[in-house]
Amino acid sequence: MINLAYPWLLLLALAPLLLIRRNRGKQAVDAPVIPVGHWLSGLPGVSSQGQTTPRWRQLVLLAAWLCLVLAVARPQHVGEQVQMPVSGRDLMLVVDISPSMDEQDMVLRGRGINRLQAVKQVLDDFIDYREGDRLGLILFGTEPYVQAPLTFDRETVRTLLHESGIGMAGRATAIGDAIGLSIQRLRDRPQQQRVVIMLTDGANTAGQIAPDKAAEIAQAAGVRIYTVGIGAESMTQRGLLGSRQVNPSRDLDENLLTRMAQQTGGRYFRARSLPELEMIYDSINQLEPIEQEGQFFRPVTELYALPAGAAVALWLAMLAAQLFGSMHASHQTREADHG
Repeated sequence: MINLAYPWLLLLALAPLLLIRRNRGKQAVDAPVIPVGHWLSGLPGVSSQGQTTPRWRQLVLLAAWLCLVLAVARPQHVGEQVQMPVSGRDLMLVVDISPSMDEQDMVLRGRGINRLQAVKQVLDDFIDYREGDRLGLILFGTEPYVQAPLTFDRETVRTLLHESGIGMAGRATAIGDAIGLSIQRLRDRPQQQRVVIMLTDGANTAGQIAPDKAAEIAQAAGVRIYTVGIGAESMTQRGLLGSRQVNPSRDLDENLLTRMAQQTGGRYFRARSLPELEMIYDSINQLEPIEQEGQFFRPVTELYALPAGAAVALWLAMLAAQLFGSMHASHQTREADHG
C-alpha cells in the first residue's frame, strides 16, 4: 500500500498558479530585444528576438515542481503486518578482567588457555543463542565500566568482548561496584526481565560498594544475579626444585558469590574447566528462556527518492536542451554573418 507521510504538503503544487495570477496583475514592461546567441541574451529582463519562454519548457518546469512536491510529501510503501519476536530478558554480562584472569588453568583442544580466553570462547555460543535478547557488557577490575550498553546488536557485543584485555580496568577486583553499575543500567528496564550474569575468579578487593550491599540493592530493584566462579582447583606448577600441586583458585570467595546469588533469586555456579563453563551457560539459558511476545509492525520503505530523482532528471534534460538550442542558434548566427 502506498501512503504519504505528509499529504498536506501537496498543497504546494498550487504555488505556480498563485505566481501566474500575481504576474497577470502587473503592468507589462517592454524588454530590450537582443539577437539570439548574444552574451546578454541570458540576463533577466532581456528577451531574445521578442520570443517568450517555450511552452515545452514551461511544462517541463511544472512537471519537475510537481515531482519535488511529491518527494517532500514522502511517499512510502507500507508492507503487510509482520510479527516481530521480542525477548523478555535484558541480560547484563559482567566479566572480571583483573590480572588473575590471566591464569592458564583452562584447556581447549589439548592446549592451555587463560581464564579470559575461556570466557570469550564460551560466551560466543551464549551470545549466539540469545537472538532477540537485549545484551550488555560490563568489564571490571579496580573499577567497572560499560563496554557495551544494552542492545540487540549481538555482533557488536561479541566484538567488544573479544577486544577486552587483561588489566584494562586495573589490578584489583571491585565486585560490589560492578554489580552497582549493572543495576544502574538495568533499573529503567521492565521488572522480571533484569538479569545479571557475573563471572569472576577472585574476591572483592576494591570499590566503594560492598558486594553484600550491592546484592541488597539488586534485590530491591528486582535484578536477579547469576554468579560464576571460574578457575581450576588443582594444577601442576613446575619450579627449580621440581613440580608441586597448587590451588589456583585459592582467592575465590565462593561464600560471597553464593550469598549474592541466593539473595537476588539467582544461582551460583562453579566452573573448574571449560566444559563446566559451557554447561553453566547452557543452564542459564534454560533458567532464563527467551520469551517471545506477540508484537506486530508494518515494514515501511521510503519512496521519496524516486520523484526527487525524476525532478532532477527533468531539470537536467531541460538545461541540456536549452544549451543545445543556444549552441545551434549561435552557429546559425555565425553562418548568417559570414554569408
